[in-house]
Amino acid sequence: MTRTRWILLAITGLLVLLVSMLFRGDLPAAEVDAKYSNDASRFLSMANGARVHYRDEGNADGTAVVLIHGAMASLHTWEPWVAILGQKYRVITLDLPAHGLTGQVPEGAYGADAFTETIHAVVNELGVERFVLGGNSMGGGATWRYALAHPERIQAMILVCSVAPGSWRQSTTEETATDESERSTPIAFSLLRQGWFRAIARYLDPAPLVEQGLLSAYNNSPVVNQALIDRYYELSLRAGTRAAILNRSNSYSRDPALEDLSVLDQPTLVMWGAQDSLIPVSVADQFAKRLPNTQVVVYEDLGHIPMEEDPQRSAAAVLNFLTQLPAGDN
Repeated sequence: MTRTRWILLAITGLLVLLVSMLFRGDLPAAEVDAKYSNDASRFLSMANGARVHYRDEGNADGTAVVLIHGAMASLHTWEPWVAILGQKYRVITLDLPAHGLTGQVPEGAYGADAFTETIHAVVNELGVERFVLGGNSMGGGATWRYALAHPERIQAMILVCSVAPGSWRQSTTEETATDESERSTPIAFSLLRQGWFRAIARYLDPAPLVEQGLLSAYNNSPVVNQALIDRYYELSLRAGTRAAILNRSNSYSRDPALEDLSVLDQPTLVMWGAQDSLIPVSVADQFAKRLPNTQVVVYEDLGHIPMEEDPQRSAAAVLNFLTQLPAGDN
Protein backbone atom coordinates (compact mmCIF):
# COMPACT_ATOMS: atom_id res chain seq x y z
CA MET A 1 0.00 0.00 0.00
CA THR A 2 1.41 3.39 -1.00
CA ARG A 3 2.19 6.16 1.44
CA THR A 4 -0.44 8.37 -0.20
CA ARG A 5 -3.10 5.72 0.30
CA TRP A 6 -2.19 5.34 3.96
CA ILE A 7 -2.49 9.08 4.42
CA LEU A 8 -5.90 9.14 2.73
CA LEU A 9 -7.12 6.26 4.88
CA ALA A 10 -5.87 8.00 8.02
CA ILE A 11 -7.63 11.24 7.07
CA THR A 12 -10.82 9.34 6.28
CA GLY A 13 -10.65 7.56 9.61
CA LEU A 14 -10.17 10.81 11.46
CA LEU A 15 -13.11 12.37 9.65
CA VAL A 16 -15.34 9.40 10.46
CA LEU A 17 -14.28 9.62 14.10
CA LEU A 18 -14.91 13.35 14.20
CA VAL A 19 -18.35 13.01 12.62
CA SER A 20 -19.29 10.22 15.03
CA MET A 21 -18.26 12.41 17.96
CA LEU A 22 -20.26 15.40 16.71
CA PHE A 23 -23.32 13.45 15.56
CA ARG A 24 -26.43 13.59 17.73
CA GLY A 25 -29.67 11.89 16.79
CA ASP A 26 -33.16 13.15 17.52
CA LEU A 27 -34.96 12.52 20.79
CA PRO A 28 -38.36 10.79 20.56
CA ALA A 29 -41.14 13.38 20.52
CA ALA A 30 -43.17 11.50 23.12
CA GLU A 31 -40.22 11.51 25.53
CA VAL A 32 -39.66 15.26 25.18
CA ASP A 33 -43.40 16.00 25.35
CA ALA A 34 -43.73 14.06 28.58
CA LYS A 35 -40.91 16.04 30.20
CA TYR A 36 -41.89 19.53 29.04
CA SER A 37 -45.69 19.42 29.17
CA ASN A 38 -47.68 19.88 32.37
CA ASP A 39 -51.27 19.76 33.59
CA ALA A 40 -51.99 23.07 31.84
CA SER A 41 -50.68 21.89 28.47
CA ARG A 42 -53.22 21.52 25.69
CA PHE A 43 -52.78 20.61 22.03
CA LEU A 44 -54.78 22.13 19.21
CA SER A 45 -55.05 20.32 15.88
CA MET A 46 -55.17 22.88 13.08
CA ALA A 47 -56.69 22.36 9.66
CA ASN A 48 -53.22 22.22 8.08
CA GLY A 49 -52.28 19.26 10.27
CA ALA A 50 -50.17 21.19 12.77
CA ARG A 51 -50.49 20.23 16.42
CA VAL A 52 -50.02 23.37 18.49
CA HIS A 53 -48.98 23.26 22.14
CA TYR A 54 -50.56 25.99 24.27
CA ARG A 55 -51.43 26.78 27.88
CA ASP A 56 -54.33 28.80 29.29
CA GLU A 57 -53.51 29.77 32.88
CA GLY A 58 -54.03 32.37 35.58
CA ASN A 59 -57.23 34.19 36.51
CA ALA A 60 -59.89 32.99 34.08
CA ASP A 61 -61.97 36.13 34.76
CA GLY A 62 -59.13 38.54 34.07
CA THR A 63 -58.16 40.31 30.85
CA ALA A 64 -56.47 37.84 28.51
CA VAL A 65 -52.74 38.38 27.95
CA VAL A 66 -51.29 36.28 25.11
CA LEU A 67 -47.50 35.91 25.11
CA ILE A 68 -45.33 34.76 22.17
CA HIS A 69 -41.77 33.45 22.58
CA GLY A 70 -38.69 34.22 20.51
CA ALA A 71 -36.60 32.20 18.04
CA MET A 72 -35.26 28.88 19.35
CA ALA A 73 -37.33 29.37 22.51
CA SER A 74 -40.70 28.03 23.69
CA LEU A 75 -43.66 29.00 25.85
CA HIS A 76 -41.61 27.96 28.88
CA THR A 77 -39.78 31.29 28.70
CA TRP A 78 -42.95 32.95 30.04
CA GLU A 79 -43.41 30.73 33.09
CA PRO A 80 -42.04 33.36 35.54
CA TRP A 81 -44.47 35.97 34.21
CA VAL A 82 -47.36 33.49 34.22
CA ALA A 83 -46.83 32.96 37.95
CA ILE A 84 -46.89 36.72 38.62
CA LEU A 85 -49.34 38.11 36.05
CA GLY A 86 -51.65 35.12 36.45
CA GLN A 87 -52.71 36.26 39.89
CA LYS A 88 -54.84 38.96 38.22
CA TYR A 89 -54.83 38.19 34.50
CA ARG A 90 -55.63 35.27 32.23
CA VAL A 91 -52.30 34.33 30.60
CA ILE A 92 -52.18 32.33 27.37
CA THR A 93 -48.89 31.06 25.97
CA LEU A 94 -48.16 28.90 22.94
CA ASP A 95 -45.37 27.25 20.96
CA LEU A 96 -45.05 28.55 17.41
CA PRO A 97 -44.37 26.16 14.51
CA ALA A 98 -40.75 24.86 14.54
CA HIS A 99 -40.56 25.48 18.28
CA GLY A 100 -41.24 23.81 21.60
CA LEU A 101 -43.77 20.98 21.60
CA THR A 102 -45.42 22.23 18.40
CA GLY A 103 -42.27 21.56 16.41
CA GLN A 104 -42.39 20.36 12.85
CA VAL A 105 -45.66 20.90 10.95
CA PRO A 106 -46.86 18.92 7.90
CA GLU A 107 -46.89 21.74 5.37
CA GLY A 108 -43.51 23.12 6.47
CA ALA A 109 -45.07 26.55 7.01
CA TYR A 110 -42.77 28.50 9.34
CA GLY A 111 -42.98 32.08 8.12
CA ALA A 112 -44.78 35.20 9.33
CA ASP A 113 -48.16 34.18 7.94
CA ALA A 114 -47.97 30.80 9.67
CA PHE A 115 -47.23 32.51 12.98
CA THR A 116 -50.22 34.84 12.55
CA GLU A 117 -52.48 31.93 11.67
CA THR A 118 -51.27 29.92 14.67
CA ILE A 119 -51.95 32.74 17.14
CA HIS A 120 -55.34 33.31 15.52
CA ALA A 121 -56.25 29.63 15.77
CA VAL A 122 -55.41 29.44 19.48
CA VAL A 123 -57.32 32.57 20.54
CA ASN A 124 -60.31 31.48 18.43
CA GLU A 125 -60.20 28.02 19.99
CA LEU A 126 -60.33 29.65 23.42
CA GLY A 127 -63.07 32.10 22.43
CA VAL A 128 -60.94 35.16 23.22
CA GLU A 129 -62.19 38.10 21.16
CA ARG A 130 -60.01 40.94 22.48
CA PHE A 131 -56.73 40.59 24.28
CA VAL A 132 -53.34 42.04 25.11
CA LEU A 133 -50.67 40.53 22.85
CA GLY A 134 -47.00 40.48 23.74
CA GLY A 135 -43.85 38.88 22.43
CA ASN A 136 -40.11 38.64 22.88
CA SER A 137 -37.67 39.00 19.96
CA MET A 138 -39.16 37.04 17.03
CA GLY A 139 -42.36 36.83 19.07
CA GLY A 140 -42.42 40.63 19.18
CA GLY A 141 -42.42 40.62 15.40
CA ALA A 142 -45.25 38.10 15.45
CA THR A 143 -47.07 40.46 17.82
CA TRP A 144 -47.03 43.59 15.69
CA ARG A 145 -47.69 41.57 12.55
CA TYR A 146 -50.76 39.99 14.13
CA ALA A 147 -51.90 43.45 15.24
CA LEU A 148 -51.57 44.74 11.68
CA ALA A 149 -53.62 41.78 10.41
CA HIS A 150 -56.26 41.86 13.16
CA PRO A 151 -56.21 45.30 14.82
CA GLU A 152 -59.75 44.92 16.12
CA ARG A 153 -58.65 42.03 18.35
CA ILE A 154 -55.78 43.81 20.09
CA GLN A 155 -56.33 45.90 23.24
CA ALA A 156 -52.64 46.60 23.79
CA MET A 157 -49.19 45.29 22.87
CA ILE A 158 -46.08 44.38 24.86
CA LEU A 159 -42.87 44.29 22.82
CA VAL A 160 -39.90 42.78 24.66
CA CYS A 161 -36.61 43.21 22.77
CA SER A 162 -38.68 42.83 19.62
CA VAL A 163 -37.53 42.37 16.07
CA ALA A 164 -38.36 45.40 13.94
CA PRO A 165 -39.76 45.69 10.43
CA GLY A 166 -37.17 44.87 7.79
CA SER A 167 -37.52 48.34 6.30
CA TRP A 168 -35.93 49.77 9.48
CA ARG A 169 -32.96 47.45 9.45
CA GLN A 170 -30.38 49.47 7.53
CA SER A 171 -30.73 52.69 9.53
CA THR A 172 -30.79 50.79 12.82
CA THR A 173 -27.66 48.82 11.92
CA GLU A 174 -25.76 51.97 10.90
CA GLU A 175 -26.66 53.73 14.14
CA THR A 176 -25.58 50.87 16.40
CA ALA A 177 -22.68 49.15 14.65
CA THR A 178 -20.21 50.14 17.39
CA ASP A 179 -22.43 48.95 20.23
CA GLU A 180 -23.05 45.63 18.50
CA SER A 181 -19.33 44.94 17.99
CA GLU A 182 -18.67 45.23 21.72
CA ARG A 183 -20.94 42.34 22.63
CA SER A 184 -20.66 38.62 22.11
CA THR A 185 -23.62 37.45 20.05
CA PRO A 186 -24.96 33.87 19.88
CA ILE A 187 -22.81 31.97 17.37
CA ALA A 188 -25.70 29.75 16.27
CA PHE A 189 -27.57 32.61 14.58
CA SER A 190 -24.48 33.51 12.53
CA LEU A 191 -23.84 29.89 11.56
CA LEU A 192 -27.44 29.33 10.50
CA ARG A 193 -26.96 32.01 7.85
CA GLN A 194 -24.19 29.91 6.28
CA GLY A 195 -25.25 27.41 3.63
CA TRP A 196 -22.52 24.88 4.47
CA PHE A 197 -23.57 24.82 8.12
CA ARG A 198 -27.26 24.49 7.33
CA ALA A 199 -26.41 21.45 5.20
CA ILE A 200 -25.03 19.54 8.18
CA ALA A 201 -26.66 21.19 11.19
CA ARG A 202 -29.53 18.72 11.50
CA TYR A 203 -27.03 15.96 12.27
CA LEU A 204 -24.77 17.78 14.72
CA ASP A 205 -24.86 17.89 18.49
CA PRO A 206 -25.95 21.47 19.28
CA ALA A 207 -24.76 21.38 22.91
CA PRO A 208 -21.84 23.86 22.60
CA LEU A 209 -23.92 26.31 20.57
CA VAL A 210 -26.85 26.09 22.98
CA GLU A 211 -24.81 26.98 26.05
CA GLN A 212 -22.87 29.79 24.34
CA GLY A 213 -26.05 31.20 22.84
CA LEU A 214 -27.90 31.21 26.15
CA LEU A 215 -25.08 32.88 28.05
CA SER A 216 -24.95 35.56 25.38
CA ALA A 217 -28.72 36.12 25.10
CA TYR A 218 -29.23 36.10 28.89
CA ASN A 219 -26.29 38.47 29.47
CA ASN A 220 -24.43 35.80 31.50
CA SER A 221 -27.26 35.78 34.00
CA PRO A 222 -27.18 33.18 36.81
CA VAL A 223 -30.59 31.98 35.60
CA VAL A 224 -28.68 30.10 32.87
CA ASN A 225 -28.41 26.92 34.92
CA GLN A 226 -28.29 23.29 33.84
CA ALA A 227 -32.08 22.97 33.81
CA LEU A 228 -32.40 25.92 31.41
CA ILE A 229 -29.64 24.58 29.17
CA ASP A 230 -31.26 21.14 29.16
CA ARG A 231 -34.62 22.64 28.21
CA TYR A 232 -33.29 24.41 25.14
CA TYR A 233 -31.09 21.48 24.21
CA GLU A 234 -33.71 18.77 24.51
CA LEU A 235 -36.44 20.78 22.82
CA SER A 236 -34.07 21.44 19.91
CA LEU A 237 -33.48 17.69 19.61
CA ARG A 238 -37.19 16.78 19.63
CA ALA A 239 -37.81 14.67 16.54
CA GLY A 240 -38.24 16.91 13.50
CA THR A 241 -37.41 20.20 15.20
CA ARG A 242 -33.89 20.66 13.81
CA ALA A 243 -35.19 20.10 10.30
CA ALA A 244 -38.03 22.54 10.97
CA ILE A 245 -35.65 25.22 12.27
CA LEU A 246 -33.48 24.84 9.18
CA ASN A 247 -36.51 25.06 6.92
CA ARG A 248 -38.06 27.97 8.77
CA SER A 249 -38.95 30.62 6.27
CA ASN A 250 -37.41 34.06 6.45
CA SER A 251 -39.98 35.38 4.00
CA TYR A 252 -41.08 38.34 6.08
CA SER A 253 -42.49 40.95 3.76
CA ARG A 254 -40.31 44.00 3.16
CA ASP A 255 -43.19 45.96 1.63
CA PRO A 256 -43.26 49.21 3.66
CA ALA A 257 -47.03 49.38 3.15
CA LEU A 258 -47.32 46.15 5.17
CA GLU A 259 -44.95 47.38 7.89
CA ASP A 260 -46.44 50.77 8.71
CA LEU A 261 -46.72 50.53 12.47
CA SER A 262 -48.02 54.10 12.74
CA VAL A 263 -51.52 52.74 12.07
CA LEU A 264 -51.40 50.81 15.35
CA ASP A 265 -52.75 53.17 18.01
CA GLN A 266 -53.17 50.58 20.76
CA PRO A 267 -51.29 51.32 24.00
CA THR A 268 -47.88 49.66 23.65
CA LEU A 269 -45.23 48.85 26.23
CA VAL A 270 -41.74 48.53 24.76
CA MET A 271 -39.29 46.79 27.10
CA TRP A 272 -35.56 46.35 26.51
CA GLY A 273 -32.38 45.17 28.15
CA ALA A 274 -29.58 47.64 27.43
CA GLN A 275 -27.13 44.72 27.32
CA ASP A 276 -29.10 42.95 24.57
CA SER A 277 -26.56 41.14 22.36
CA LEU A 278 -29.07 40.31 19.62
CA ILE A 279 -31.14 43.44 18.99
CA PRO A 280 -29.63 46.80 19.99
CA VAL A 281 -31.48 48.88 22.56
CA SER A 282 -31.67 51.75 20.06
CA VAL A 283 -34.47 49.81 18.34
CA ALA A 284 -36.66 50.66 21.35
CA ASP A 285 -36.43 54.31 20.31
CA GLN A 286 -37.39 53.37 16.76
CA PHE A 287 -40.57 51.73 18.05
CA ALA A 288 -41.31 54.78 20.21
CA LYS A 289 -40.95 57.09 17.19
CA ARG A 290 -43.20 55.02 14.93
CA LEU A 291 -45.88 53.74 17.29
CA PRO A 292 -48.20 56.57 18.34
CA ASN A 293 -49.09 55.36 21.85
CA THR A 294 -45.94 53.94 23.43
CA GLN A 295 -44.22 53.64 26.80
CA VAL A 296 -40.57 52.54 26.90
CA VAL A 297 -38.80 50.80 29.78
CA VAL A 298 -35.06 50.07 29.53
CA TYR A 299 -33.13 47.93 32.03
CA GLU A 300 -29.47 48.89 32.04
CA ASP A 301 -28.30 45.57 33.52
CA LEU A 302 -30.41 43.09 31.54
CA GLY A 303 -30.01 41.37 28.19
CA HIS A 304 -32.34 39.89 25.58
CA ILE A 305 -34.63 37.90 27.92
CA PRO A 306 -35.78 40.33 30.66
CA MET A 307 -38.79 38.21 31.66
CA GLU A 308 -36.50 35.39 32.81
CA GLU A 309 -33.44 37.41 33.81
CA ASP A 310 -35.46 39.49 36.28
CA PRO A 311 -39.09 38.31 36.40
CA GLN A 312 -40.18 40.42 39.36
CA ARG A 313 -38.91 43.74 38.01
CA SER A 314 -40.04 43.18 34.43
CA ALA A 315 -43.46 41.82 35.43
CA ALA A 316 -43.97 44.81 37.73
CA ALA A 317 -43.63 47.10 34.70
CA VAL A 318 -46.20 45.02 32.82
CA LEU A 319 -48.64 45.14 35.75
CA ASN A 320 -48.24 48.91 35.94
CA PHE A 321 -48.86 49.19 32.19
CA LEU A 322 -51.94 46.96 32.27
CA THR A 323 -53.54 48.90 35.10
CA GLN A 324 -53.32 52.05 32.94
CA LEU A 325 -55.43 50.56 30.16
CA PRO A 326 -58.85 52.16 29.64
CA ALA A 327 -61.60 50.93 31.96
CA GLY A 328 -63.01 47.64 30.76
CA ASP A 329 -59.71 46.69 29.08
CA ASN A 330 -57.90 45.55 32.22
